[in-house]
Order: sequence, then C-alpha cells, then structure tokens
Amino acid sequence: MNYNELPITVYLIGANVLLSIIGFSSPAFIHKTIMWPYYVKRNKELYRMVTSGFIHADLVHLFFNMFTLFFFGLNLEVLLEHLQLGSSVTFLALYFGALLLSDLPSYWKHKDNYGFRSLGASGAVSAVVFATILFDPWQSIYLYGALKISAALYAVLFVAYCVYMGKKANDNINHDAHLWGALFGLLYMIIVIIIKSPSLFDTLLEQLKHPSLFGNG
Repeated sequence: MNYNELPITVYLIGANVLLSIIGFSSPAFIHKTIMWPYYVKRNKELYRMVTSGFIHADLVHLFFNMFTLFFFGLNLEVLLEHLQLGSSVTFLALYFGALLLSDLPSYWKHKDNYGFRSLGASGAVSAVVFATILFDPWQSIYLYGALKISAALYAVLFVAYCVYMGKKANDNINHDAHLWGALFGLLYMIIVIIIKSPSLFDTLLEQLKHPSLFGNG
C-alpha cells in the first residue's frame, strides 16, 4: 500500500480514533487536551483548541463524527481536485481553520467559567459537510439510512438543532462549534472559489434554481 496516495480524510479519521481511544481510558489525557477556556486564558494553553478536536466523549460521539467525515470528507477531496480548487493544503486549511475558529465563540463566552469544557471534532466536521453541500445543495441525504431529504434541508435542520442544543448546554459536546464550523465551511469555500475559479458560481447559482426538499437522486 502506498500511504502517500491515501486521502487526507483517512489520516484525520485515524488520528481522531487513536487519540479518542487513548482518552477513553485516560482521564489525565482528557484533562490535558480538552478545550477548557478557563485554562486557555490563564495559562495560555492555546493548543487545547486543536487537541480537543481529536478527542470525543464516547464511542457514539466518535462514530457519528467519523462516519460523517468519511463520506463528506472523501467527497470534498475529490471535488477540490476535480474542480481544480486546490490540493490537500486547501482541505487541511478548511479542517484546522474550522477547529480553531469554531471554538472562539465558546472561548469568549466561557473564558471565566471554570466548569465549562468541551471536546470533539464537530466544528471541523461541520465545516467539511457544509463546504461539500455548497457544490450540490439538492443532493439526496438519507437520515438514519431511511429518511430521504435534500442536503440544503439537512443544513437548515442541522443549524436549528445546533442553536437549540447550544442553549441547553448540558454536556461536554460543544454544539455551538457545530454552528460556527458550518458557517466557516461555507464562507471558506466561497472565498476559495472566488480566488481559484469564480466562473464556477454560474453553475452553483443554476443549481439553486431547481430546488428539491427531498433531493435529486
């Protein structure tokens, strides 16, 4: 196997799985790597904004994030190459940029709250999902393998869910990061298109003229 030819998505999933598994059996590891705004502010532990994106609350949390990243990440990598919108650097900038920026609102909100902590790749995964949706908003997505809806409708429901769960804030999963990661993913990809291939907007705008709540295909 030529590891140099593996998609970046595979390496990211591997890192998430490895570090999350370590965290499941090591509270000390979680303590050191989790996003903890209180310590980020006082001890300048900025690294937590990245490391917290590679650990998860439990196997279910890890599975759904990695399952989503696998399908949308591989699809986005193919799109970036096919449409000549950049290489793996473009993809990695999206992923790590979302990790950092999706944590900033939570940092400012909770920097003096000793009890607030969060973890998970949700911000980065959301950015990948919404960046991919931009290219085909009416593609079909099957929720729970059965309910067929369009990607655009999924995006609306996703944002509404994130806002609702963010207000409840009763777990260590940073639901606010879902929302801000999603918005970053859209904005980032729009900027990439403007720089690399502005003519692509004609195709994207044409797709928007043919909406389908339940997806085309």
